[in-house]
Amino acid sequence: MRFSRSRIVLTAILALFVAGFSGCTLVNKIRAKNELNETAKAYKEGRFEDAEAHAKRALYLDPSNKTAPIFIARVIHQQYKPGVDAPDNIQRARDAIEAYKRVLQMDPKNDEAYKAISVLYSAIKDDDNLRAWIRARATDASQPAEKRAEAYAILAGKDWDCSFRVTEQPDVKTTSAEGGGAKVTYKKPKDQKDFDNIQKCVVRGLEEAETAIKMDPNNESAWSYKTNLLLEAAKQAEMDGKADQKAQYEKQSEVAGKRAGALADERRKKEEAAEAAATPTP
Repeated sequence: MRFSRSRIVLTAILALFVAGFSGCTLVNKIRAKNELNETAKAYKEGRFEDAEAHAKRALYLDPSNKTAPIFIARVIHQQYKPGVDAPDNIQRARDAIEAYKRVLQMDPKNDEAYKAISVLYSAIKDDDNLRAWIRARATDASQPAEKRAEAYAILAGKDWDCSFRVTEQPDVKTTSAEGGGAKVTYKKPKDQKDFDNIQKCVVRGLEEAETAIKMDPNNESAWSYKTNLLLEAAKQAEMDGKADQKAQYEKQSEVAGKRAGALADERRKKEEAAEAAATPTP
């Protein structure tokens, strides 16, 4: 087969271009690695702004680098000061959240990024987004059942807290001496809306706990929250003058509590066995 001179020249130019591009890509990858080394150094020395700049430069040089995004997120996260409600500090937390979300876009199974986002939402008291974030994990069919169960258990815990914070208020919970002991009684909150709200929380929380248990029958947290949510249901039944329902909820709570206790015992035994195995024999 014969080729024209112009086609041969064009092929040669393309070959040179591809070779040059590949060489440039390799050089950028090396530069990106150096930038990440500088990131780590600046981070250890507490120069977080410098560390952030180096990490972003690394990502610019090598957009496919999977280490740079998590470095960026960690550095921004480190600059957030827990407990400080200044607007610029809250914004720093939100910047870190967005940085971790970019990590998850590249690596959907990155647990560090997922948990860090949960921690940051909780730290800045953004409960709506926190709940939505955890629910997204709970309803994600692509996630393993154990992780989904863990997310449902966390949601159940938040709904338990929703009720417990109200039922433990002094104007709701009364303790009196009786027969040498203490008798605790519960009455409805003054505002009916508060009572309606804690009822919704307990109903939803029990559904979440049951879902977690169906997905992972050995989830200790789910059983513990089921136990405590049933106790909240018993308190609410007492507030509503329903003694029979109160007794039923207390009995159900006792059964769930035994299961939670058994799982806790199993976990402790495994931890002790692992610790003993890791301890060298004299």
